[in-house]
Amino acid sequence: GVAVIFTYFFLGPEMLYFSASAAFGVMDNFILISIPLFVFMGVVLQHSGIAEKLYEMIQKWIGGVPGGLAMGTVVICTIFAAMAGISAAATVTMGTIALPSMFKHNYHKDLAVGSISAGGALGILIPPSVLMIIYGLFADESIGRLFAGGVFPGLLLALFFIVYIGIRAWMNPALAPPVPKQERANWSEKIASLKGVLLPIILVLVVLGAIFKGVATPTEAAAVGAMGSMVCAFINGTLSWKIIKLACYFTLSLSCMIIWIIVGGSCLTSVYTAIGAVDLIKELVTMLPVSRYVVLIGLQSSLFLLGMVLDPGGIIMICTPVFVPLVKSLGFDPVWFGVLFIVNMEMAYLTPPFGFNLFYMKTIVPTDVSMMDIYRSIIPFVLLQLLTLILLILFPQIVLWLPNLLIK
Repeated sequence: GVAVIFTYFFLGPEMLYFSASAAFGVMDNFILISIPLFVFMGVVLQHSGIAEKLYEMIQKWIGGVPGGLAMGTVVICTIFAAMAGISAAATVTMGTIALPSMFKHNYHKDLAVGSISAGGALGILIPPSVLMIIYGLFADESIGRLFAGGVFPGLLLALFFIVYIGIRAWMNPALAPPVPKQERANWSEKIASLKGVLLPIILVLVVLGAIFKGVATPTEAAAVGAMGSMVCAFINGTLSWKIIKLACYFTLSLSCMIIWIIVGGSCLTSVYTAIGAVDLIKELVTMLPVSRYVVLIGLQSSLFLLGMVLDPGGIIMICTPVFVPLVKSLGFDPVWFGVLFIVNMEMAYLTPPFGFNLFYMKTIVPTDVSMMDIYRSIIPFVLLQLLTLILLILFPQIVLWLPNLLIK
C-alpha cells in the first residue's frame, strides 16, 4: 500500500506498473519454491512421531542429570531447526511433548518455558532458515552462503543455552531435578533409542550437504527434503493422508503469508530505489564523523526495537533495501550482516509485546502459567542471544569461515 501511494504521488500514476512488475518478478523467482518445500518437510517431520522418539532418546541419555530434560529439549530444538526452517514447528512440538514431562518432574516453570521458547527460536537461524531465504532475496546474496554462515552461530547459541541451563541446575538442583533412578534407562535401552535420531540426522545432512557442496540449489535440495520427510514418516509407520493433508494446508497458509510479504517488499524496494532514497541515506550516513562500527550498532539497535513491535518478515522487507547498500558502502560483508540481522530477528521472536514464540507458548502452557511468567522466563535467554550477537560482531570469522571454505 505504501509503495502504491508513493508511486502515485512521487512518480505519477503511469508508473504504477512497478507494482505489477515487482509481483510478477516474485512469482517468477525459482528460489522461492524452496520456502513451501522446506515448510512441508518440517511439518511432516513434526507430525510423524520423530519428535517423540527424539525426546524419548534424550530422556534416556541425560534425564538423570540435573537440568537434563531442559538441555535435551534445546538439543532437539536444534535438530528440529535443521529440519524445518521455521520457529513454530519446534516451539509447538516441544511445548506439547517436553513441557508436561518437565512439569511432571518438578522443573521450575521459568526454566522449562524459557528453554522451549528460546530453543524454538533457533529455527530461524540454523539452516534451512526461511527468513534467510527472504533476506537473501532482498539483499541479492547467495542463499547457500547465508545457510553456511548460520551454522556455527546457531550451534554456538544452542551451546550457550545448554551451558546456562546446566549451570543453573548445578547451582540449584531444585530448579530442574534429575529423573528418578527408577525411571532411568539401562545401556541397552539407551543404545536402542539412538535409532530415532538416525533418520532425521541423515535427512538434514543430505539436504544441507547438497547445498553446501554445490550439488543442488536450495530449491532442489528442498524438494529432496520434502520427499525425504515422507520417506522418514513411512519408515516410522506414521505416514498417512491426514498428515499429508495437514502439512499441505499449513504449508499453503504460511507460504501465502510469506509470499505476500515478499511481493509487498519488492514493490516498496522498487519505489524506494527509483526515488533515490537509497543513495540519499548512504550519503548522509557516510558523511557522519563516526566509526562505521557506531553505525553498525545503531542499525542493530533499531532492528532490536523494531523486533518488539513488528513481524520479523516485515522488518526484513522494510529494512534490507535500506541497510544492505549502507552496510556494503561501509565495507562490511553482507552475508555476515545478514546473519547478524537474523540473530536480531531471533531475539524478536522472544521479546514482548510482539514475540511470536511467547504467543505460541501461551497456547500450550497450563492455565496457572501467566503471560508475565512467560515474559520473565525468556530474559536470560535474550541476554544470551545478545551475547552471541556481540561475539559475532567482534569475531566475524565465526560466521564467514564456513561459507568461505565451502562456497567460493
